[in-house]
Amino acid sequence: MGTPYPNPISPSQTRIGWIGIGVMGAAMASRLLSAGYSLTIYARTPSKAHPLQSQGAQLADSPFQLAQLSDVVFTMVGHPPDVRSNILDPETGLLWGLRPNSVSVDMTSSHPALAREIFNAARAKDCWTVDAPVSGGDIGAREGKLAILAGGDASVVEWLAPVFDVLGKVTYVGPAGSGQNCKIANQIVGGGEFGGVERRVGVCRAGRVGCAAVYGGSEGRGGRVNGDGIVWGKDYREGLQAWWVC
Repeated sequence: MGTPYPNPISPSQTRIGWIGIGVMGAAMASRLLSAGYSLTIYARTPSKAHPLQSQGAQLADSPFQLAQLSDVVFTMVGHPPDVRSNILDPETGLLWGLRPNSVSVDMTSSHPALAREIFNAARAKDCWTVDAPVSGGDIGAREGKLAILAGGDASVVEWLAPVFDVLGKVTYVGPAGSGQNCKIANQIVGGGEFGGVERRVGVCRAGRVGCAAVYGGSEGRGGRVNGDGIVWGKDYREGLQAWWVC
């Protein structure tokens, strides 16, 4: 059993590993289980894996062991140091457990240079990696409507399409590291957008203009942007990572 690249991906045969079961990661992993894929997960806090185990997921003791049991391994962790630890750690890293032609897909918002380093390390042992950060938040993760920006070998990204389609819409953007480059660019645009909206709120309040009037008056015009509803509505839930735009 098992279908490493380039054998066709099939829910009944392709073994998927998943590392990172926070709010978004857990929702994405749950969708893959619902789609019929066999899933092995690794969690630093095993108790957090219980909901996915109730759906049929198996639990591995380390990223290395998880990779030994998988054709494709996804990581959706917090920050670049977490990516490095889970993939490249010399003792427990998943890369050293992958069989030839297996694939590691990092969906964390991380560094382009790290993505290229991981890609080169994987190719040295006849494996493949794809950097595929996402946009869409926890709602997009639950509904399978994430925007996926994929960097790496084009044929490998195409091969992964059946899995990506469960999670959202994938766009191939170039060689290793390109996915992370595009995500950073999107974060910068998002940061500028929210900064502009915040400034507009201040100007309107200083002039005693009703926020609802300005928000409604921007309907269908270039002056209205995605951040408007969030700022006007005082929706202060966590969104883009500020450290990418500082």
